[in-house]
Amino acid sequence: MNPCAVISESYAAEDFAPFGTFIDRPSQVGERQFYSEWLGADGLAPVFHVNRVLPATLPLTLRSLERHPHAAQLFVPLDVSRYLVSVAPSLPDGSADLSGLRSFLLPGTVGVIYARGVWHAGVTVLDRAGAFAVLMWRGASEDDVFADIAPTVLISQGPSA
Repeated sequence: MNPCAVISESYAAEDFAPFGTFIDRPSQVGERQFYSEWLGADGLAPVFHVNRVLPATLPLTLRSLERHPHAAQLFVPLDVSRYLVSVAPSLPDGSADLSGLRSFLLPGTVGVIYARGVWHAGVTVLDRAGAFAVLMWRGASEDDVFADIAPTVLISQGPSA
């Protein structure tokens, strides 16, 4: 039987803090939320693109993870209903610690910043196709590191979903 991760529908910043941060709107008109401390990486060039992602259905099987060792990666939903963010801490040898895998269900109004080096699954939209603005930095060797998961991990919603 494959390991299973249950999706958290809570997306409190403190729950996600070990992996990065959520990009959310200010609570008051006229306020600004700043995320500048996440931007940039010495000697690397910013790369900005917009992607389009086909929807997935739950439960889903997670077969691989990726990380970006030299810089953060930002996803800002442009046209998304809901999407899933799956992250894992690293073991001392740098590989993904699947026992710590967490999945968060986010509304299409909240973005995500993966901290430098955080293991994460590819963006997974639900309900319908979606589009994101993506910002990351490139120019170092191994900007992207991919790892297959064996055995695969089943991601499912809990009974309250």
